[in-house]
Amino acid sequence: MRTVSLLSVVVGVLFSPQAFVQNAPGTPMSAEEIIKQLAPPDPAATPAPAQGTEGRTRSLRNLKPVARSIDMSINFEFNSAKITPDSLPVLEQLSIAMKANQLAQTRFMVEGHTDAKGSSRYNLDLSARRAQSVVNYLQAKGVETARLESIGKGFTELLNNTDPLAAENRRVRIKALP
Repeated sequence: MRTVSLLSVVVGVLFSPQAFVQNAPGTPMSAEEIIKQLAPPDPAATPAPAQGTEGRTRSLRNLKPVARSIDMSINFEFNSAKITPDSLPVLEQLSIAMKANQLAQTRFMVEGHTDAKGSSRYNLDLSARRAQSVVNYLQAKGVETARLESIGKGFTELLNNTDPLAAENRRVRIKALP
């Protein structure tokens, strides 16, 4: 009897829409996690120089800024830019994060990505429409229009190059802009 109840709990958790949305690969589970990944580094958190090296500096020309971005699994209706209801909790957390004090001065690029099924022209258009749908959702939730841009990338930047048709290639990337 105990095995059956444990099994039913596991099946219930695995197949609930909330569990799927929150556990999608690369998708932050909360607004706090999104803030951690997209917020600019805290200058106060920079370690102090080692003793005896205060006057020395290293060249900064080879340092590149670390891109602050998140790949999110946002689902859309087939052959459409209409966001499916199972993605709304993820987008709600994103809108909360974008309106938080830590990100209030940050601008964002919303990139739409597709898998490689279909023509490049078609996928470029579809990915642009999907990215714009996410921007429209965020604007409706109170994120300022001036802080949001969108672009479609089609299948030019596959997440999984070994399988161009893989589901993880169909995603939306949110980038914090400098």
